[in-house]
Amino acid sequence: MRQDVRTPFEAALHHVRAAAYGPGGFVGQESFMTAGEILALAARAGVGPGVSVLDVGCGVAGPGGLLVGELGCDYLGVDSSATALAIARERVAELPCRFALAHVPPLPGGSFDVVLLLEAMLAFEDKEPLAHAVAAALAPGGRFACTLEAGAPLTAAERAAMPDADTVWITPFEELTGLLRQAGLSVTWQQDVSAAHRDTARALLDAYTADDEAIAARIGARALGDLLAAHRLWIEWLEEGRVRKLALVAERAWTRLQPATTKATSST
Repeated sequence: MRQDVRTPFEAALHHVRAAAYGPGGFVGQESFMTAGEILALAARAGVGPGVSVLDVGCGVAGPGGLLVGELGCDYLGVDSSATALAIARERVAELPCRFALAHVPPLPGGSFDVVLLLEAMLAFEDKEPLAHAVAAALAPGGRFACTLEAGAPLTAAERAAMPDADTVWITPFEELTGLLRQAGLSVTWQQDVSAAHRDTARALLDAYTADDEAIAARIGARALGDLLAAHRLWIEWLEEGRVRKLALVAERAWTRLQPATTKATSST
């Protein structure tokens, strides 16, 4: 069972995740980010009252509900999972959140002050179309806030060891920032959060292991095994520096970058 079928995973893991994050740390997110990290990154990107936000890969809208409730932004979440959006709509029914079902890219039409991509960059094998879609969705001076699993692409052996490896596309930092520059986005802030996310992965692994029988009863032993194996790999890779976890903010230029032109010269 893949995690894009959200309902059984939500039923099995919600309370376990809440225990792993501790008081105030869990808001329904499906990631290694704490509530405090989500708010801090959003604030760094200028999210606030009246700011239009497009949340790409919003999932069940844990972060979305937090941002609308705490920061008062104008929120549109987009995800390719119908089950995730059904949970999201129910979860934030009392908040002015909007949602769209779509495979990204392209992104929904319109112009946004902020585009968020929280813990979802990994799922995109080809990040160039994504970078251009984000830039096109941003108003001049708009900000792109994201997290990135930075490192060399997985080897064949690593890919064989990672469950759902078709959703795990690690990218070198310099490659991503180059793609952003080509799209007209300049990185203005970055932070290494590898140690914090390693610790969160450990806390989640411990919580899943402690409640393994109840979790397996809901999602099956194989899905539980995949979940535990993936967390063990992320802990190992973050511990050893095989992967660095980064939080980034990039800004769209006030004017579009123009393609370079070459002037012909002649000599006499």
